Formats: sequence, C-alpha cells, structure tokens
Amino acid sequence: MNKPYLIFTQNKNSFSVYIKNLEQLNVNQIKKIESFVSNRNGIFDFDTYTFTVAKKLKFDDFILLLKHLSIDAICEENIIIAQNQPRIGFGQYKGMQYNELTDSYLLWLKVNYRGIDRVIIDKELKKRSL
Repeated sequence: MNKPYLIFTQNKNSFSVYIKNLEQLNVNQIKKIESFVSNRNGIFDFDTYTFTVAKKLKFDDFILLLKHLSIDAICEENIIIAQNQPRIGFGQYKGMQYNELTDSYLLWLKVNYRGIDRVIIDKELKKRSL
C-alpha cells in the first residue's frame, strides 16, 4: 500500500497541500484525507490534487497533526518566498492572497464575480492557464 505523498505549502493565512500520488491511494486513504480537510472547513480540489485550509499552520505542526490523527504519510515542505500580493477582500477567504486560492474557487469567481478585483482574478487565471 502506498503512503500519501503530501507537499505542504504554508501561506500567510492558510496552508495548501498537493497530494503527489493521489491516483495511487486506496479509497480509505482518500476518505481519511477528505475527512481531515472537511473537519477543518477546507476545500479539496480533485482536479489539481490539492486541498487548501484557511488556517495558519506551520509545517512542523502539520506533521504533528497528521501523527495525532494516525495519518501515515510522506511529507515535504514547499517553501515559497513571501510577496506582497493582492488579497481577497470579501467572503470566506477574506485576507488570503489570490495566488493562495484553489483552482476551483478561482473558476467559480470567473463565472460569478464582477467586482473591482476582476482584473486580478483574470490575471491569476491566466497565470495558471485556466
């Protein structure tokens, strides 16, 4: 049985995790990860194999949390250099940078949002080739 291979990225007010080997995991492993994300009001984007949780968490604390929950995984930290990027000013993700949002939420904004930040959203969508 393969262990989930998780690549953790800490953002200013959230964290995201890319599951490198999602297609190789069994149903029970995926359900356990889904439960982890759901219990933290996160978003799981199956199209990009990524989940995002709008809570600040450090890599070491993430590892301890996984151990506490008996989630056996290989973990790697993706360190990004903080940049002063535009932040979302409304809704559930207020305060997060647009580059921290999941692809699925950006696509939702593409269809449903017509406000002042539309140019920023379009730029982020183009950057991700969505």
